[in-house]
Amino acid sequence: MTKLDITPAAEEKAPQYIGRLTARWRRIGALVLIIGLFGLLAACGGSGGGGVLGAGDCTDCGTVLVTVTDAEGDFVSYTVDVASLKLRRANGDIVETLPNAGPLDFAQYVELTELFTAAQVPAGVYVAGTITLDYRAADVRVEVGGTAVPADVRDPEGNPLGLYELEIELSGDRPLIVRPGLPALLNVDFDLAASHDVDTAQNPPLVTADPFIVAELEPVDEKELRARGPLVAVDTTAQTYSIRLRPFHHPLGDFGPAEVHVDADTTYAIDGVDYTGADGLAAMASLATGTPTVAHGTLNVGAREFTAAHVAAGNSVPGHTFDAAIGNILSRDGNELLVRGATIVRTSGSVIFNDNVTVTIGSDTIVKKPGTAGNATIDALSVGQRVQVFGQVTSEPSSTDVELDATRGRVRLRMTHLAGLTNAVTTGQLNIALQSIDRRRVGIFDFAGTGMSVSQDADPADYEVATDTLGLTGLTTGSPVQVFGFVRPFGAAPADFDARSVIDLTGRRAALGLGWGADGTIAPFASIGDAGLVPDLANPAIGARHHIRIGSVIIDLFDLPAAPTITGATDGPRVFAILQQRRVRVFRDFERFADALALLLDGANTARFMHTAGGYDQGQNVFTARFIGVHIEAPGSGP
Repeated sequence: MTKLDITPAAEEKAPQYIGRLTARWRRIGALVLIIGLFGLLAACGGSGGGGVLGAGDCTDCGTVLVTVTDAEGDFVSYTVDVASLKLRRANGDIVETLPNAGPLDFAQYVELTELFTAAQVPAGVYVAGTITLDYRAADVRVEVGGTAVPADVRDPEGNPLGLYELEIELSGDRPLIVRPGLPALLNVDFDLAASHDVDTAQNPPLVTADPFIVAELEPVDEKELRARGPLVAVDTTAQTYSIRLRPFHHPLGDFGPAEVHVDADTTYAIDGVDYTGADGLAAMASLATGTPTVAHGTLNVGAREFTAAHVAAGNSVPGHTFDAAIGNILSRDGNELLVRGATIVRTSGSVIFNDNVTVTIGSDTIVKKPGTAGNATIDALSVGQRVQVFGQVTSEPSSTDVELDATRGRVRLRMTHLAGLTNAVTTGQLNIALQSIDRRRVGIFDFAGTGMSVSQDADPADYEVATDTLGLTGLTTGSPVQVFGFVRPFGAAPADFDARSVIDLTGRRAALGLGWGADGTIAPFASIGDAGLVPDLANPAIGARHHIRIGSVIIDLFDLPAAPTITGATDGPRVFAILQQRRVRVFRDFERFADALALLLDGANTARFMHTAGGYDQGQNVFTARFIGVHIEAPGSGP
């Protein structure tokens, strides 16, 4: 078990080998515990001594909301069961917060967080927790040559992973306190990418898992939140509706209550009809109890409220009335679409991953585009566009080549994410060297037919993005950018893409990975101090990890004029952690972290890897981290 002690206070993106290895140092998944959100915290009681309580075994309890999220990775699918999530009070009581075992695909939670469970727990001082992951039916797939390939997941000793129990221990001076009227917040983050090795040279690919877990009292990353579940009630006066949580496409089960706020700007898709504001909430009020719903929105941590930007209900929820496939259009030939990276949700309640789905559309296919009144035409379904397709699966359930008939179904366009480097900036247009679309390398997409002529087909080396009046100040040639928006209609390029937002990734959203092999090194840094950590890039123990990643852009540390200085953020959310012998210490103060690290690197202990996340200033060659994780091994305790 891993113990957590909280102290106070590439593929075508770079050389090919980098693409294979970047997954070694990127986070795979995170579970976040949020206590007392959405105004659901009740007066709490409870007593006992050493007993085991189920969620709701007290008359007055607080609410524990658990969300799940992920950061970018080369894993196409990373599905495991979360079998148990327990919290332990100082008096020894154990509270099981998870009413149902739940499979989840961490790879699907890069740009969002899912509300996982809302459990009632007794008031008190909580000093520890235990999370059990069940890998026995895991579905882990990595991208090899543009194809999702099932991987073999093993522990560092080479054993297959089964039930994997992770223990979290909170230090006595910083326990989790749950009491009436005082919402509390605790994030438990499974930083698995920091300790995943992916070897795609083997067949099947070998994934070695050595989990790194940190905990903090406030979230480091803020993302869109999603809440799924059957409808309980609608309050049009308070502008809220309540659900019973049923995450990850679960057809059955009750993961606890949650309240969703809406406002005048909330959009709705209800039984195939679009609404906005009060009209949508009124339509929600007419739905029967138990109608499936899915909400996407933002979590206001300060106000402890979740406000939905978009709500789907009824047969607009995948798998309710129609079979559904969610993915990106890889190519189009007439009225036949090849959708890549698809998650298939069946009306039978099953959810399966299939990398490719062939979708047939026709003149009767209804196409919906967010922010656009009425229906779009099927021309809106062009290469690269992320889509949610509703129809009927016509192939055999066991078929590896799934076919979905949407000729009498409908398609909803989803926001599509581009990543690349700026080629040129002109008024109303941004040209980029496109590197990925929704994290899939651009080389797998076939852009034939996207232009008004063959010569005008979209060119990923110089992808033309219409930006209208969006601000592009500060973007220069070579700037890493992320673009959110929609692909232009098939056969209508140029431009190739309509942007809704453009994010300059320079100085933000960067990750740095550095590894020293299985044996580690006793001298990983040229200097350690309050001013920062400076890696020794001349150390011969450095292995395959020596890169900074900004979006989908890879920078080799060996190509920099000097080793970067890695320092910690001084305000806002931040976590600096040291893993040693399956025990993690977490700091909020960078100076205390650096002092502890210097004491451990005494010439006997070795450093195996370092993973950081934050912002990189290329001009100053300074990486300002909001997260740092360093893995230290004592002599003779290697993997």
